[in-house]
Amino acid sequence: MNIILIFLSAAIVNNLVLAYFLGICPFLGVSKRLDTAVNMGLATTFVMTLAAVITWLINNLILIPYDLPFLMNVTFIIVIASLVQLVEMFIKKMSPPLYRSLGMFLPLIVTNCAIFGLALFESLRGYSLLEGLFFGLGGGVGFTLALVLMAGIREELEFADVPRALQGAPMTLLIAGMLALAFMGFAGLLSV
Repeated sequence: MNIILIFLSAAIVNNLVLAYFLGICPFLGVSKRLDTAVNMGLATTFVMTLAAVITWLINNLILIPYDLPFLMNVTFIIVIASLVQLVEMFIKKMSPPLYRSLGMFLPLIVTNCAIFGLALFESLRGYSLLEGLFFGLGGGVGFTLALVLMAGIREELEFADVPRALQGAPMTLLIAGMLALAFMGFAGLLSV
């Protein structure tokens, strides 16, 4: 039951994008089209899940036993950068149109602070390997959910009569704020 609570907490209640405001760059940049948002969310979910497992293994099997916790940040950054490079090469080889549609945002997963924050939260909260796996998966699902919601709203707004002063970035930021408020309404429901 604890694993399900960790997953739901990471995906909805403590959503990395809408509750902690981590990963805002791809959230605002890739959320113009629904298909691109879904693909970016899936790629990020994959990286988050793998990063959660690998950073847990490195932290608990190497850094802590050998009294090297001061290397945690550097190690986590290297792991995340390596995983993103693997995902980028895979997408470029398997789906060139997807690679082109994600554009510069695919390499920017490396600098996505949501993934780094997830690895740090996992370490600070003392999750087990299985809990870390579900935390990473939940964080990725929450990231994808935020991207898809934002993209869906932005696609619908293309056909709406939006005042000229609110078109573009102002409307995007207003929507992001309203989504964050809506997700913060879940606070207190699950506390893991």
